[in-house]
Amino acid sequence: MEMKIKSTLAAFFVLSGLMAQLPETFDKVAPFNEGMAAVQKGDEWAFINDSGALAIDFRKDVHWNMQAKKHSNGIHAIEYPHFSDGLCMVMTYVEDIPLYGFINPKGELAIEHQFLNVNPFKDGYTIGIVYEKVLRGQNEFKLNIYEYKFHEVLMDTSGDIVKFLRRRYNIQMRKDRYKVPMINSKLLNNQLIAVKTDNEWQIQKIDL
Repeated sequence: MEMKIKSTLAAFFVLSGLMAQLPETFDKVAPFNEGMAAVQKGDEWAFINDSGALAIDFRKDVHWNMQAKKHSNGIHAIEYPHFSDGLCMVMTYVEDIPLYGFINPKGELAIEHQFLNVNPFKDGYTIGIVYEKVLRGQNEFKLNIYEYKFHEVLMDTSGDIVKFLRRRYNIQMRKDRYKVPMINSKLLNNQLIAVKTDNEWQIQKIDL
């Protein structure tokens, strides 16, 4: 019994310590989703649980869009950070290009930063655009020569690519020329996916 009381007290003081880390006021408070709500202070976001305790500490890399377009696709539609299927989108820069990945509810990186554009996960899957940077050799000045390959893919929550949907071309990986590529596929159900090629749509069968 004494051990149980000590454990309860320890848990209380840990929770109190987490609560004490929260500022008194926030700039933004997002709705709860999957048991957590994002709160913003300055240029950082944190997550609180349904008891008001800090679940993920303040950080700058969670993705959100102040001018979100709800009827858009991919990163442009995300109004505030949130978890979906246990994953929240985060962003970093590699060679001045924004890349997107996902963290788990512990704040750990669960899916590497590899997307140029991606949707939040839904029903266990997402569609996004990934890229490969392949070393092809060196030029006469001993500078490395790279080739970029781009793919629109269907991915599951384990980070495994379930299906390559189509190759993507004409994506410039220089900061002064780069534009976020649009996602041109839609998951219709667990058997069908719509893929846009040029100005036409194709319906492809899948088995999820």
